[in-house]
Amino acid sequence: MRYDARMDVAFIVDPLTGLKPYKDTSIAMMRALGKRGHRIYAMQQDALWWRGGSTQAAVQHLTLGATDDDWHRAGDPEVRDLADFAAVMMRKDPPFDMEYVYSTYLLEEAEARGARVFNRPRAIRDHNEKMAIAPFHAFISPTLVTRDATLVQAFIDEHADVIVKPLDGMGGTSIFRVRANDANRNVIVETVGGLGTRTIMAQRYIPEIVDGDKRIVLIAGEVVPYALARIPRPGETRGNLAAGGRGVARPLTQRDREIAEALAPKLWAAGLLVVGLDVIGPYLTEVNVTSPTCFVEISEQTGFDVAGTFAEALERVVAQDVRHA
Repeated sequence: MRYDARMDVAFIVDPLTGLKPYKDTSIAMMRALGKRGHRIYAMQQDALWWRGGSTQAAVQHLTLGATDDDWHRAGDPEVRDLADFAAVMMRKDPPFDMEYVYSTYLLEEAEARGARVFNRPRAIRDHNEKMAIAPFHAFISPTLVTRDATLVQAFIDEHADVIVKPLDGMGGTSIFRVRANDANRNVIVETVGGLGTRTIMAQRYIPEIVDGDKRIVLIAGEVVPYALARIPRPGETRGNLAAGGRGVARPLTQRDREIAEALAPKLWAAGLLVVGLDVIGPYLTEVNVTSPTCFVEISEQTGFDVAGTFAEALERVVAQDVRHA
């Protein structure tokens, strides 16, 4: 379609009734676009289908309300070809299971017919949120990825204090800190690794976690100048907000900016419009590409309009795409 001042933008999200409007980044994106006069549509992952060369979906037009208690009114479902939208935002939360992968196949077929999908489905598949740090090894702490428990045990012996986690976890689930003298180290390794059936990541423990696991936001290759430091509760290793961490917005440090500016153009070139980097101390720990969050917390604490920056970037990307069509 041709770009004009008013866009139809579709969001693939979890069920609307389960979203938290006071903090949800997808809703913040919708609101920012709505303020600029764009029409917002929503769908769930299971509403996608492909037939006769076309990826279609049952979508609902959203009228956005003024308060969190009444944040939207959903219209009746209507069938639309995804190529009819100015942009489709893939914001479905993990788990990144085979159904998620199948959805990226459908979205990739939509791209072949001219749909603009962000983040690009191939890029989402290619960037496992933990393994995606591998090309940027200059910025990461000592790390091991394996199914071999013997290698994990040797890594723990070498570094004495280690974090182990599955490659498909989210929100801090199944993350364990293991010390060399931990009486439970064997059972932890066995449990996280599924007795050798599951690939896991082990990283040397980063003591700066006490100051927060920082979320740095990248939008269309540009770096948001503030991070949200997610500070663990007392006695807790994980800073994730879902695990009870406390979010404190801070300006980026010189090291934060060094990491972010090195990654931003490469990730945007891959088709990743919105990315959340996780940084602990001086180290990159994850590259979040499925549904990066923390827009609301950063904006409320700093006054920097992260969602507005996103809306402007999306308008610019669509306009440039149309001009070059």
